[in-house]
Amino acid sequence: MLTLGDLATYLGRAGRVEEGSVRLIAGSGVLAAYTAILYPSGLLDESPTVLGLRTLALEGRDADFDAVVPVRSLIERLKRLQAQQTEGSVTVSLPIEVSTVTWAGISPPRGGWKKVHEVSAGALDRVARAGIDEVAAAVPTGTGEQIVRRVRSEVWGRPVPEAEHLPAGAGFAAFSLGFLADPDEVIPVYEAGPWSRVSSQRGHVLVRRRAWSLLG
Repeated sequence: MLTLGDLATYLGRAGRVEEGSVRLIAGSGVLAAYTAILYPSGLLDESPTVLGLRTLALEGRDADFDAVVPVRSLIERLKRLQAQQTEGSVTVSLPIEVSTVTWAGISPPRGGWKKVHEVSAGALDRVARAGIDEVAAAVPTGTGEQIVRRVRSEVWGRPVPEAEHLPAGAGFAAFSLGFLADPDEVIPVYEAGPWSRVSSQRGHVLVRRRAWSLLG
């Protein structure tokens, strides 16, 4: 089961990639924490939407909410609870919600997933490291945001060699969020509509394909 410390670590890793917000969806005794790793910034941005997901069992089954809150504020609250060394179940109050997060308006399906492929953790790790090096080399310090986004879109939109229906951004997300602990792990890949899901033992990466990629 995911602990408060694990959740804080997950959110901290996500915040280093995209410091912003986390979407929390509670229902049926489970809390799902979605974080954005990549997403298009406009109509001409061809970046895929790539989200990280970890789940936490909730005490009781009555909690039912869907909220988008700042990552940093939630991490601070989790750390305060950890410092108190409270045993048993704890109650976490949510920070003030934010309402301007575009990616949070796109909801991955909760059911209907079908396994379509497998990919090794090692392949995702390699494509992530290679992409990080390429982006770093192509984007010198002080480069404008528009150029940075264009480079990242090109690099992370390329297919994973071992799973060409997945963008390299899926590997980047899994690597950045610490989901690739065992390079020999064979990770199943699922699809539902325009979404793909890479589910390792440590967490999930969800990818929403851009409409143009479905043509042809």
